[in-house]
Amino acid sequence: MIYEERKHGGDWIRCRQKEVKNMTYEEAVDYIESVPKFTKKNAPENTVELMERLGRPERKMKLVHVAGTNGKGSVCSFIASMLTAGKKETGLFISPHLVKINERFQINNVPVSDEEFLSAYLEVKKVMEEMIKDGFFHPTYFEILFAICMVIFRERKVEYAVLETGLGGRLDTTNVVEHPMVTVITSISLDHTEILGDTVEKIAWEKAGIIKEGVPVIYDGRNEAAAKVIRERAEKLHAPAKGFTEDMYRICGMTDKSIDFMLNVGYYENRVITAPYPAPYQAVNSSLALMAMETVDPGHEIAIETRLKALAATHWQGRMETVLPGVIVDGAHNEDGIREFVRTLNSVQEGKRIVLLFSAVVEKNYERMIETICNTGRVCEVIATEIHGSRIVPAGKLAEVFRKYTKVPVTDFADIREAFETAREKRDGGLLFCVGSLYLVGAIKEIIEENRQ
Repeated sequence: MIYEERKHGGDWIRCRQKEVKNMTYEEAVDYIESVPKFTKKNAPENTVELMERLGRPERKMKLVHVAGTNGKGSVCSFIASMLTAGKKETGLFISPHLVKINERFQINNVPVSDEEFLSAYLEVKKVMEEMIKDGFFHPTYFEILFAICMVIFRERKVEYAVLETGLGGRLDTTNVVEHPMVTVITSISLDHTEILGDTVEKIAWEKAGIIKEGVPVIYDGRNEAAAKVIRERAEKLHAPAKGFTEDMYRICGMTDKSIDFMLNVGYYENRVITAPYPAPYQAVNSSLALMAMETVDPGHEIAIETRLKALAATHWQGRMETVLPGVIVDGAHNEDGIREFVRTLNSVQEGKRIVLLFSAVVEKNYERMIETICNTGRVCEVIATEIHGSRIVPAGKLAEVFRKYTKVPVTDFADIREAFETAREKRDGGLLFCVGSLYLVGAIKEIIEENRQ
């Protein structure tokens, strides 16, 4: 195995170089995962160079570009589902993946095959090697994945591509797209403050970096501080802007699997809309997706009945997802996400036993997240566990924090499988919520799949 050192943003990283002849899918994934995920970003020019050498495949598609702190994955999934239901060849690029890397690249709501992934990777790798030889920086983890995605979508002749940003917006790899049909900015709150800024306004400014000259923008306008930044950016770029506010929707009902609401916006007025998750925030995400569709399909080629049916049938992994009877996983992994999770928790029938399985990564304000959950008084028992890797918060440390804010039984297990099985036993006919980290959600889904096999 040969290693080559390349300078990256002032740091030196080791990038593994392998012969690609007869490379397997597993070896390709292993190489990508070996590229540091949390290094400094390359300058946008590096991404542009990569896409230029690939023939600018993103220019061959109609693009929907989505950024935000929370909800952007759900919005992307809702839009892609509606386009697919309308018989449009639709690509979806999302992150992160929970179990398998192919989840990031979907066509008509189906992850691409291993063979398609490998074929695209080999094309991208050849271009990467040429770039490095010519003195450019080695593409980052996310640059590689985006390039692979665009190659796959080009080969499959995707008509519409729905793109979720990774981190931020202004300097995000996906922001290489030049003229999307519409940009969407979901809810904005304090997250990744060490990178994006320590105020909502600073983070909103970064997210608003995806707004393009003259391109309509749909945004969550419920936070006035963030909305003001987005409106000012849109006005500067002559981009028609439409914000979603609290008075635009009304929740009609909720079950343990879905939520019904009415959206008082043009085409959708006086219709009961069903979002397929028992979480109030999904009514907001659904609304943003429906509003975006008015720009994507202003002539209503995709009828309202088709849109709403597709919306209700959308399956989005790890977001208030019932994975086993009485077992719900949710990717809430920051303070704002936990606040939304708590709204769902408070809607559970009084007297219902609730068990919590929790884990978090070190850079999050997990103590505030824990305090918010405990303040509901709804959790009957807590199991703390830990994810693997450099971002670990030991299960014992999380358990200590829980004991500061609750008197209910708290136990900890370093092993996620043991923690999950214990939590299932403790559920005792009630509900088990698994929250705090998308890595935890992915690990649980992997355990369930292994058990099924």
